[in-house]
Amino acid sequence: MTIAHDSATRSASRWEEQRSFDQLGRPLRDLTFCVVDLETTGGSAAGGSRITEVGAVKVRGGEVLGEFQTLVNPHTEIPAFIAVLTGITNSMVSDAPPIESVLPAFLEFAEGCVLVAHNAPFDVGFLRHFAEQQGRPWPTFEVVDTAVLARRVITRDDAPNCKLSSLARVFNASTTPNHRALSDARATVDVLHGLMERLGGLGVHTLEELQTFSAKVSAAQRRKRHLAEKLPHSPGVYLFRDDAARVLYIGTSRDLRTRVRSYFTASETRTRMGEMVGLASEVTGIECATPLEAEVRELRLIAEHKPRYNRRSRFPEKVHFIKLTREPWPRLSLVRRVADDEADYLGPFSSKKVAEKCLSALHDTFPVRQCSDRLARRPSKAACVLAEMGRCLSPCDGSVDDTTYAAVVRQLRDSLLRRPDEVVDAINERMASLAADERFEEAGVHRDRLAAFIRATARTQRLSALTRCPEVIAARREDDGRWAVHVVRHGRLAAAGVIPSGTDAHAFVDALRLGAESVRPAPGPVPAATAEETERILRWLESPGIRLVDVDGEWTCPITGSTRHLALHDAVTQSRLSLVPFDERRSLAPTHRPAR
Repeated sequence: MTIAHDSATRSASRWEEQRSFDQLGRPLRDLTFCVVDLETTGGSAAGGSRITEVGAVKVRGGEVLGEFQTLVNPHTEIPAFIAVLTGITNSMVSDAPPIESVLPAFLEFAEGCVLVAHNAPFDVGFLRHFAEQQGRPWPTFEVVDTAVLARRVITRDDAPNCKLSSLARVFNASTTPNHRALSDARATVDVLHGLMERLGGLGVHTLEELQTFSAKVSAAQRRKRHLAEKLPHSPGVYLFRDDAARVLYIGTSRDLRTRVRSYFTASETRTRMGEMVGLASEVTGIECATPLEAEVRELRLIAEHKPRYNRRSRFPEKVHFIKLTREPWPRLSLVRRVADDEADYLGPFSSKKVAEKCLSALHDTFPVRQCSDRLARRPSKAACVLAEMGRCLSPCDGSVDDTTYAAVVRQLRDSLLRRPDEVVDAINERMASLAADERFEEAGVHRDRLAAFIRATARTQRLSALTRCPEVIAARREDDGRWAVHVVRHGRLAAAGVIPSGTDAHAFVDALRLGAESVRPAPGPVPAATAEETERILRWLESPGIRLVDVDGEWTCPITGSTRHLALHDAVTQSRLSLVPFDERRSLAPTHRPAR
């Protein structure tokens, strides 16, 4: 008996060794998945955000095996923004167990499963953070991210994006996502099954196949690999052109040849890019001295050619500004361009809808007039409806004197340029009141208005700080040991270069400065370039290792400005939007960690 058993074991072992690669792998139908979702107080566990709710569903072969749900006491105040988003309030979690009790219970529930989450780095990142904080070893979970899978499978004809709510509609989920952990986990289960059904039709039946699945490159794409052969291995911009020399697509890379070659391999999975490559007959490369110069050239070329396959940056001229007018009774106005009239401007906004939200936030806080009429210093008109509602000081009928009105305008101007606290406090107070009454939808409107205001004022303050400087020269040592130098004038890149080995650095910088583009300042706070270009420059200037060689002017932002409020609003946005843009290249893939 024992001998027969050993023989059978050896036979089975030989069979395992001789199985083909197509037969290897764990069938998806035999695996147990634990689909998890978290609600938190913000977007970063490392930044101090806490978990407020955990929801999970265990499934195998399409059958629900169990569910896990609990609120978590974060031992900190839940911001009004988050309460509006999730419906979870401080009173709801006051008697809930802490994460120190919840995490071990969840890990026991999920033991032996493949973890699944929508935007898994967020949920798994929080869980791992608190496991490390508690000194618990993190189990060797394999992780599947439904957002990544959806990006590989779902087309724009199916859904406009890969948000969980959009995918739930595509797959007719039995549960509607509502930013509560268990509901979102249940919806993710239906999305997972819908994605697996589609992938099954493409021959994906095991976890290993799920991990390596990607769209297949066509033979026509492979045949065009020769288009990349003449490009150099250097930073620059590349332009795909069709038979009529029309620019189809513009991109940038630190290595032109390697990047362009990737469009003709299986690493390129975007449907639109496959279509573009099919039309392309030529690729032109423009070498640049530095990666930053390449990024700036890319933006300028996209704005010039407006290629049909570039989705972003094609229309930098289509912007809006909020203007605080200079007249006897100033008001806020939405305008398309900045004039040289000494008025104060906020922007630019690439979306009129966002500009209107910001305008509403200001009108909610400061009761300045909203009519567009020109008023004399001593107006004698009838009051409008807003005045009767108490939302306007009503200078038109003499209800307010010019001194009182001017004081309100000064507060408004200070909020735009230096200190947004009055707007922040007023809207936060209104949101907290609405959330306490469970009027979350109304509170959400004010949340979006405040977020639009904070982002706009922070952006304007950062852009205008650099724009005010006639010249900034900065350098940074690159990975190859050489120094990259950039000359920036009024927010516009005027010159770029790399100091050659053995060259006198001071002489090189002086020559670069002399040959730099002459730049005239633009009116008002706007840079002498597009806002996107100046933001790219700012990101480089604020990166580690930067050396300021020379600054003409004063490059400063107000310490009490809006930038200090950005972290909270960015965290809320990350919590709200489980979005993976179709045209954004990422190295995301379902994570497969072999068991140890």
